[in-house]
Amino acid sequence: MRAGLTAAFLLLAAFAAASGAAAEYRAIPGATLRTVLPPDGKQADARVGAFRLRSTPVTNAEFLVFVQKNPQWQRGRVPSLFAEARYLAHWAGPTELGAEAAADQPVTQVSWFAARAYCASESARLPRWHEWELAAAADATRRDARDDPAWRERILGWYARPSSGPLPVVGQGEANLWGVRDLHGLVWEWVDDYASLMVSADNREQGDPDLLKFCGSGALSVNDRENYAVLMRVAMLSALKARDTTRNLGFRCARDGAGP
Repeated sequence: MRAGLTAAFLLLAAFAAASGAAAEYRAIPGATLRTVLPPDGKQADARVGAFRLRSTPVTNAEFLVFVQKNPQWQRGRVPSLFAEARYLAHWAGPTELGAEAAADQPVTQVSWFAARAYCASESARLPRWHEWELAAAADATRRDARDDPAWRERILGWYARPSSGPLPVVGQGEANLWGVRDLHGLVWEWVDDYASLMVSADNREQGDPDLLKFCGSGALSVNDRENYAVLMRVAMLSALKARDTTRNLGFRCARDGAGP
């Protein structure tokens, strides 16, 4: 009985924190980025302006507060145009997390539309691909660690791990140089311009997702084999439709400029 009350108290505390504490956004200076996806489709670097990025992905507890305040985004109420049937299917109910969705785990099984709506509620947006790539290139001490073979091996090690077990809680990974955590090793993350990452800006023209995952990662890796882990992410995102959800796909939000 006492253990049950303790668990309930901790859960309520997590919800209170999610609803009462402002999300932490970390400033990332603008830079010229050597990118796996050149803006000209060839070899040009990408110019990324200063922006702020959420230090951790959005959690189940935070998304629960959002759907409570915005019932149109609750499971069972979202039109099928904006979220497929698996949307938040691992939650116990439309406004109940349950055993498979711990409060401090990253929220997953959310569509691009839902992720965008959540970010708008924080006066934010989804990060663009080059912003995410710039932030994810840093380690704890370097702006760009991608040329370090040991760093790349650690990243690839995450992709090689089975994804069937429970997700870790957010914020446990080491912070990078900008104070951002969990860009690698936790979940895949939506980006705002995901549909234009490969082939066509209109993802309705992209054909079979499984075929694209294979062809995309294979073709791109020929040009930049050393960034294969990032290319895998590109191939996965570009194969999705905006209404799609998966058990390992979450999101975080971004804001323009370097202000607070």
